[in-house]
Amino acid sequence: MDKNTAIPIFESLASSVRLDIFRLLVRASPEGCVAGQIASELHLPPTNLSFHLKAMTQAGLLTVEQEGRYMRYRADIALMYGLVEYLTAECCTGLSAASVDDAEGCVP
Repeated sequence: MDKNTAIPIFESLASSVRLDIFRLLVRASPEGCVAGQIASELHLPPTNLSFHLKAMTQAGLLTVEQEGRYMRYRADIALMYGLVEYLTAECCTGLSAASVDDAEGCVP
């Protein structure tokens, strides 16, 4: 992953509604949820939800599959792992072994 890929993901997740949607779909992984289920669980009006799902799909955070009349949404877990890897790729770079051991949350 590179910065140009990461930026739209961060922009999309900067919305509290979208973050809630993504976290719900991570919990529902790998089955995902249909739009009505997402709306019901998060108490969102369908038109509002549709707007957010479209933006998240365009950012690559979600995949969508038609099931008859319904659309099933799934969190792209591989993309999220790639984002975490991108964020932590340079963790503790330049620190001595002793400093790494003392650094909170740093993974050598």
